[in-house]
Amino acid sequence: MTLIKSISGIRGTIGGKVDDGLTPIDTVKFAAAYGSWLINRNPEVAKVKVVIGRDARISGEMISNLVISTLVGLGIDVINLDLSTTPTVEVAVVMESAHGGIILTASHNPKQWNALKLLNEKGEFISGKDGEEVLAIAENESFLFADVDDLGKVTKDDSYLKKHIDAILNLPLVDKKAIEAADFKVVVDAVNSTGGIFVPALLEALGVKQITKLYCEPTGHFPHNPEPLPEHLTDLSDKMIDEKADVGITVDPDVDRLALVCEDGSMFGEEYTLVAVADYVLTHTPGATVSNLSSTRALRDVTEARGLTYHSAAVGEVNVVSKMKEVNAVIGGEGNGGIIYPELHYGRDSLVGIALILSHLAHKKMKLSALRDSYPTYTISKNKIELTPAIDVDLVLTKMAEKYAEFEVDTLDGVKIYIEKEWVHLRKSNTEPIIRIYSESVNAEKANDLAFRIMDDIKSFV
Repeated sequence: MTLIKSISGIRGTIGGKVDDGLTPIDTVKFAAAYGSWLINRNPEVAKVKVVIGRDARISGEMISNLVISTLVGLGIDVINLDLSTTPTVEVAVVMESAHGGIILTASHNPKQWNALKLLNEKGEFISGKDGEEVLAIAENESFLFADVDDLGKVTKDDSYLKKHIDAILNLPLVDKKAIEAADFKVVVDAVNSTGGIFVPALLEALGVKQITKLYCEPTGHFPHNPEPLPEHLTDLSDKMIDEKADVGITVDPDVDRLALVCEDGSMFGEEYTLVAVADYVLTHTPGATVSNLSSTRALRDVTEARGLTYHSAAVGEVNVVSKMKEVNAVIGGEGNGGIIYPELHYGRDSLVGIALILSHLAHKKMKLSALRDSYPTYTISKNKIELTPAIDVDLVLTKMAEKYAEFEVDTLDGVKIYIEKEWVHLRKSNTEPIIRIYSESVNAEKANDLAFRIMDDIKSFV
């Protein structure tokens, strides 16, 4: 069993011993810590209000009941969205003028995992400093529960599917008329989570009439690995060819990562989701762009080709958002298919990404594969090394930086080594016991060769 406590929340596998897996006791303890932190943060407020939503994981209802009851026990009012998406909860926090929010999802992790992802009053992930305060409260068990007359209340609200979609439709760059006129035929793989509810509803609202649903029942029984990587999308690829469809759409279980499959069944590439959306946004609203250090350099190329400025940020949505605010970026995100469009909100949002990419494609009047080929060609190889307690990750990263000191080395977040037109980025995951090794070059063979060389170096150190 695995339990990972971090500044962004708590994540673990269901079951096992306390403090070893995500047990009911661990769930209650961490929910109490977050609720207590919110109460301390808002001393002048009579009733703190929190928005809760979850993906369709098998454990979701159990975890949700535990979290909601704990918050009610602290005297906190809860707006329960039930089956929802990460970006929808983020939008709802702001619309409800809530003091925070919790998304119950383990994102792309397999079905045995679940997590509490924590938001502030802006509907954004809490900062590192805030996360440390929550962890300290949990460690010290500094909870004060409410008397019976002061218990919180729960309100069930199923209106945010429509509210989120309406907010997207109201964006100036979302061109419903153009999308409707294009008459796209779309296949959706929602990995049997809440994307199966939200993505088809969005497409219908955008005027898409031909929608084929693949794994869109929100049962939580994922039919394949839920991370939207090419090796997991073979069914979607096959269905694209069978249906002679124009666009294949897949999202992860909490709908904050978007990947596309082209009309010929080939992968558009999750790295290029952000590139294509940025191309469209920059065409109409020039400005700065931001992505994390593990994202493709194609975004930089597209940005600088317009005489605009690209900025990099440490890995992690909160870091990308911070940099976007600092430079007033018009678009940003992460190369894992995470689109952050501040015109709507500062959070990764597959739904707004879908609306913008379809608007772009409708204006371009071209096939999705042709759109992909219009961008600079790079390939990222994504690999990982499982960690054991005996591995000193910091020492490994230091040795790697020393070994490649003759090249440009960036230590903002782990170690990123630039070798001519290639790069490799090594960092410890915040959510899994692994070292991530991302490398990029002009084709897959060269990117893989670089990754394998670096992995051999790491293995020699450990």
